[in-house]
Amino acid sequence: MAQSLTDALQHGRLIVVAVDKPNARIRVKSEADMCTDLSCHDQTLIVTDEGKGSDLDVINEGDIVTLRASGDRAHEIVVVRRVWEELSSPEF
Repeated sequence: MAQSLTDALQHGRLIVVAVDKPNARIRVKSEADMCTDLSCHDQTLIVTDEGKGSDLDVINEGDIVTLRASGDRAHEIVVVRRVWEELSSPEF
């Protein structure tokens, strides 16, 4: 059975569980409640509404993200929805 567009979008989204800035790592949780630890590096592109960069300071626990990674290394992290937007959503 083919996935609907909504299902496909939800499947690719992850929730940031922890940000370890000193060690340049983030932990994300999938829809199936599986956590994954990812390494970030200077070339990791982080995209937010405010712009692009590589500073983990712009990622918060609870943010919803999509990412491009290989193995345990993140190459691009896109913040889809901020934690404070999620908490103020009528869906909550």
